Amino acid sequence: MKEHLLNLVDTSRKYTLDVAAAMPSGKYDTKPVDTVWNFKELLHHIAYGIEWWEANYVRKQETEWVPTPTGKDKKEVVKYLEKAYAGLEKSIKDLPLDEEAVRGVHSTLDHVTHHRGQAVLHLRVQGEEVPGYIY
Repeated sequence: MKEHLLNLVDTSRKYTLDVAAAMPSGKYDTKPVDTVWNFKELLHHIAYGIEWWEANYVRKQETEWVPTPTGKDKKEVVKYLEKAYAGLEKSIKDLPLDEEAVRGVHSTLDHVTHHRGQAVLHLRVQGEEVPGYIY
């Protein structure tokens, strides 16, 4: 089971980082409409969400939803995404995984997929090429 979950997380990480890389640095503050997060905020939310879901549902450590400040640029946000995925991978490797923890990993990845789809929309609105989907 751990190997399967690690493969799912690795694929999610790769595609999320591909989406992050596809947006030029100068467009990280853009958004398709005024009522949504900009691209940088959205990717930061994905990273924070990975950490929060992992803490609450994989490590089972009750954690309040208190997002950290958004990184100042593309480089910081990508670094945060990498850190969040690394933490999730470490938890999967190091912890005993019961049914609840496995559901937690799947829920974490579902949250990522939901918001990564929004990030793909940001790319399309900005006229940027969307990376080919991997699975």
